[in-house]
Parts: sequence; C-alpha cells; structure tokens
Amino acid sequence: MSVRPVSFRRALCAGALFVLAAGAGVAQDAPAAPPAALTAVKAAHWIDTESGRERGPVVVVIKGERIAEVRAGADVPAGATVIDLGDATLLPGLIDVHVHLTSDPTTSTGNYYRDALTRSAMDDAVLAPTLARRTLDAGFTTVRNVGAPAYIDVALRDAIDRGQIPGPRMLVATVAIGSTGGHADDSTGFSPDITFGGPSGVADGVDAVRAKVRENVKRGADVIKFMASAGVLSNEASVGAPQYSQAEMDAIVDEAHRWGKKVAAHAHGAEAIDMAIRAGVDSVEHCSFIDAEGLKLAKARGTYLDFDIYNDDYILAEYAKLGTPPAQIAKEKLVGRVQRENFRKAVQAGEKMAFATDAGVYPHGWNARQFAKMVQWGMTPMQAIQSATWNAADLLGWRDRVGAIKPGLYADLVAVKGDPLKDVSVLEHVDFVMKGGRVDKPDAAAR
Repeated sequence: MSVRPVSFRRALCAGALFVLAAGAGVAQDAPAAPPAALTAVKAAHWIDTESGRERGPVVVVIKGERIAEVRAGADVPAGATVIDLGDATLLPGLIDVHVHLTSDPTTSTGNYYRDALTRSAMDDAVLAPTLARRTLDAGFTTVRNVGAPAYIDVALRDAIDRGQIPGPRMLVATVAIGSTGGHADDSTGFSPDITFGGPSGVADGVDAVRAKVRENVKRGADVIKFMASAGVLSNEASVGAPQYSQAEMDAIVDEAHRWGKKVAAHAHGAEAIDMAIRAGVDSVEHCSFIDAEGLKLAKARGTYLDFDIYNDDYILAEYAKLGTPPAQIAKEKLVGRVQRENFRKAVQAGEKMAFATDAGVYPHGWNARQFAKMVQWGMTPMQAIQSATWNAADLLGWRDRVGAIKPGLYADLVAVKGDPLKDVSVLEHVDFVMKGGRVDKPDAAAR
C-alpha cells in the first residue's frame, strides 16, 4: 500500500504548479504595463531601517526595478510618474525568514489521518500560488521557504521570478534533511505496512547527509535546512532531543558551506541548539529551550536566532479542531511560554535575531501578527521592524538587494496608515505594496 501524508506530500508536481501558476496569472492577475522610466513615491514619513530612525517627508525615486535616489522633502524629478501616499509611513518590503508556502491549516478537513492518507503534493501545488499572493499582499516581499515537498518551492520561486504569478522573492530549501524516525520522516507514527514515495530528506550517517546536501543543491536549493532536534507537529515522542550526532551536523554544515549555501537548523532543545551552533549553522530556528550556554555560543559566533513566538496562540486555539493528535498539542504546551521567555532573554543579551514566523503552521498573510508579540516580549517596535528588514536581509546575504530604502536596492516598498513605532500592530494592515518597482497592492487613497 502506498500513500502520501498531508504534512510532507511527496508526489512530483512541479509541472502542475507551472500550469496552475500560468493560469492564475492570466485569469486573476493580468500582466501590468512595464513601469515608467522614472517613478516617484511620496510619503509623509519613512522608516530608515539601516540607521534605526524614523524620518520626515520622503520621495523615493525608482528607475526600473531599483531605487535610484532617496530625497528628503517633497521634490519630485521632472517627468516622473508620481505615487503620492499622503500621510502614510513608508517602509522597505518586509522579510519573513521562516515560512512554508506549500501548506496552510485552513485547508484541513478536520481529520488529521484522513488528510494524511488522501492528499498528495498536487494539492500543495494547487494552493501554493494563492498562499504566495496572500503573503505579498500582507507586505512581505521576500521570504525564506524552509522546507517543502516534491520541490514545489523551487517551481514556485521560478514562476514568481519569471513574472508568471505574483508572489514574494523566495529563497528555498527544498526538502528538509532529517534522521530516520525524526521530524522530517513522514512515516513516523504510521503503520510499517505503509510506505511513502517521492523525494525525501531522510538520511543517516556522515556520508549520507553530505549526499543529501548535494542532492538538494542539485535540485535548486538556495539554503539548506536540517532537523537538529525533534519537533512539535510530528509524531516522535520528544519535542527537543537531538536527532543527529555532532559529526553528522558538522558534515551537513561543512558540505553546505562548501557549495556556498547557508544553513538553517530546526532546534527546540538546548543540547541540539548548542550542537548546531558549534557545527557552524547560520541560523537556529525556533530556539525554544535555549539556555545560557546557547545564548553565549550564538553571541560569540554571530549565529542568528529565529524565534517563532506568535504561532503558539494559533496552535493551542485551533489545532484540536483540525484533528491534530493530542500528543502533538501536548508538546506545544511544553514549548510556548518557555520559548517566549527565552526570546526575552535573547533580546536582553543583544543576540542577532531575524523575523521568523513559521507561517503555514498558521494562515499565510497573518505574518505581521508576530510583531506585537515581539514587542510584548521585549523588543522595541524599531527592533522588531529591523528584524524583518535590515537584519533579515543580513541573514539571507541579501543586503545588496533588500531590507532598506536606499539607492541600488530593489524598489520593494510597503506603506501603512499610522506610526508603527507607536503601535507596531498597524503593520498587520498594509495598504500599499510595491515589489521591484511594480505596484502589487495599490493604496486606494494614493494620488
């Protein structure tokens, strides 16, 4: 008997995504005319994320896809097409460094095992363009997709890059690498009579994990993601125990860096976090039970810590309704409060931190709900904004492309009504989105 579970559907469906994406682009989002030779975006306020300051009136001059000039005041160059956002606050496009654009809890039938045994990666491919659009409309113009079945994320990234469908800029990890019986092993918790097909990230031993890194790079990975520890929404008993040896983690990081790829490590438990940092990962995801040693190691090595501190609310409120196994929800109860308390400790320690939501665990388009949680648990509004702009761009290695409003970077801009430094929750209601000089979400009030 061969079936594919809903959590990591494995059918090869890049072709289906391409066809769907092309259709969506024609039916829902007819191609816009090329941007004017020169466009000027005016706003009364703007956030300089590089310096960490709010500034006064601004005119952002755009040529093609890039920012050509940032002018203080209201002086518009002759011949420019003007987009006047009035009293709005302008920010660079937001960045989420931990999403899964091939899943969304709102698609559940309410029966975990029925979904697991009746859905394939084709279902994920059908939905992915819609989820990408929701993310872009929410003001997130760049994301790092850290795990997807069947290389759907590669096909989605490429369709967006070709301009065939709207969506954020994407860095993708393809299939996450993990040990047998661990957080990336689809068959954990299912009958041994059931087998699963399609691409898999399961690998054991130094040679095998090196080979898996090479396979992911071959298939189009921009970043390598591996499971350093057990997880919450999977069927192994532990929530944070290490699932690779130090030698295996060292090999994954060494091989990925050899190919010029950064590494993100899923890790909840303190021991696994320490091991991943010692291996040289570029970021640790979740960080739930990080201890003083982990904070010390991360600070010394410049490792980014990516806490997803909103989704605990959603999991505890909604996942029982989705038919999620009670053992998984019980694991989340162990994680939520402790993770937030450790987030506060990381802020106080001055750790390098990027905005990471795990969107896909909760609905896409809700990414910005995490800003208020970050402020509640210790960040200033400016620190929270910088985590989703300048700092996130640094983690991605893309400060020459995104993360600030400055000449030479992509013209990725968002605008909100109100002052996010006084009320960061206004970022949950983005009124204007521009990506690469093209308006993807116009502000109805703009002139």
